[in-house]
Amino acid sequence: MLSLNKESIKDMAAWKAAGVAGLDFDREKMVRATKENPIWVHFGAGNIFRGFIAMLQQELLGKGKADRGIIAVETYDEEIVEKIYRPYDNLGLQVIMNVDGSFEKTIIGSLADGLIGDASESADWAALQEIFKKPSLQMASFTITEKGYKIKNLQGAYTAEVADDIAKGPAAPHNVMSKVVALAYTRYKSGQLPIAFVSMDNCSHNGEKLCASVQEIAGAWAANGLVDKGFVEYLADSQKVSFPWSMIDKITPRPADSVKEALVQSGIANIEPVQTKKHTYIAPFVNTERPQYLVVEDHFPNGRPALEAAGVMFTDRSTVNRVEKMKVCTCLNPLHTALAVYGCLMGYTLIADEMKNPLLKKLIEKIGYDEGMPVVVDPKILKPMDFIKEVIEVRVPNPYIPDTPQRIACDTSQKVGIRFGETIKAYCSRSELDVKSLEYIPLAIAGWCRYLMGIDDAGAPFALSPDPLLDMLTPCVAGVELGKPETAAGKLKPILSNETIFGMDLYAVGLGTKIEVYFAELVAGKGAVKAVLEKYLS
Repeated sequence: MLSLNKESIKDMAAWKAAGVAGLDFDREKMVRATKENPIWVHFGAGNIFRGFIAMLQQELLGKGKADRGIIAVETYDEEIVEKIYRPYDNLGLQVIMNVDGSFEKTIIGSLADGLIGDASESADWAALQEIFKKPSLQMASFTITEKGYKIKNLQGAYTAEVADDIAKGPAAPHNVMSKVVALAYTRYKSGQLPIAFVSMDNCSHNGEKLCASVQEIAGAWAANGLVDKGFVEYLADSQKVSFPWSMIDKITPRPADSVKEALVQSGIANIEPVQTKKHTYIAPFVNTERPQYLVVEDHFPNGRPALEAAGVMFTDRSTVNRVEKMKVCTCLNPLHTALAVYGCLMGYTLIADEMKNPLLKKLIEKIGYDEGMPVVVDPKILKPMDFIKEVIEVRVPNPYIPDTPQRIACDTSQKVGIRFGETIKAYCSRSELDVKSLEYIPLAIAGWCRYLMGIDDAGAPFALSPDPLLDMLTPCVAGVELGKPETAAGKLKPILSNETIFGMDLYAVGLGTKIEVYFAELVAGKGAVKAVLEKYLS
């Protein structure tokens, strides 16, 4: 049996015999070069990073277009590094799950190191500080999820963690944004060295969100006399520090048992997935789909890897914004959210299975083609109709991608303002469109509110997926009784009028009452969810 480690990969013939593509570069040489003169640090050591971003740099290494890899940093869940990186010498396996059921397996070998990004891990934190002192460092990228960039609560006050960091300064920060600012301060003190901070998270205006949080914490530290005043100017100088926007797209679901079993049958041992104490699902392997897209604003003050040779599209900010809006607001993300909430309500555990339901398939077609597409601005570098067609006909129905509505339903409160709110805003801003004509986006929002009850269409309770606003949202629907739609009256107002959630008051734009009507129908009794979908989609 093969075990994934730096010694076993020296026998590439054995890995090839197991059906796994090996490495076509000298990994030991790469690791040495990277540690001596690092060029790329990545925050967020999870599946999308290993299954997509790390493989981009691996392609450059294989083509001889790079000689250094990536240093991965985990700031949230240290068990990822302790249980998945270090025991396997920072190696992994990428498994592409094709629509015909075949698997393509490749060793992930572009990671030179995995570090825990916290001051309590003194050796790792010291190593990170040394990395940020290096003139060679070109960029720090991020996949920390959208909530990772938020430093304030719904009331507009700093979270307790951020407030404590702001009071104490950069010596031992706890919040991920504070940690990034502390490391940027190290780079500033080392000669105001240039760097690009590149969010690759699946959220709107990701670079802007990262920039705003970094600059606000730095400004607060400067105001408190905890850092030099010049540090704020350094972060604001785009010739020294940039925050490029990006759009990323590749489905990388939780590790699948089918993939684990296939790897074991291929003769690979010690490949068991783990669930950490913080509920991260991760394994030595990453299972993923084949399609992938990464579009990045080309603004790198200290240079960058030649990632265009690996298929990354570099362009200007306005084009990134159009691509991102096309994907996040119309062609993929809102469709996923609609499937997530209705899938949980109707007892589905696989997104692909939902696509066999003609009502759910028609729902996302209506949201995407009919209601979303009229406000999409063609980004030119990707064709919106081709993109959404691939999503609906190829990607989402792929039965071999073990993606679940329960995973996609995570943090929905952080997503609905972009995934649905931006289209609603676009309707409000265009005279030839009537926002009150929208039917299916409001139906999706009503479905989310129905989901928050934690009771499925058969009347059985189910566990809500993690969401930072559950404590605020669930009390709003607590008094609603299935089978008594009159109990729903007025319950949704705190949710639908919340401008922090949706970016607007949905009553003010004329949709709040419509959503309330849908919601009342959805709680009419057992089977009401299916009945509502039949009513509006048959």
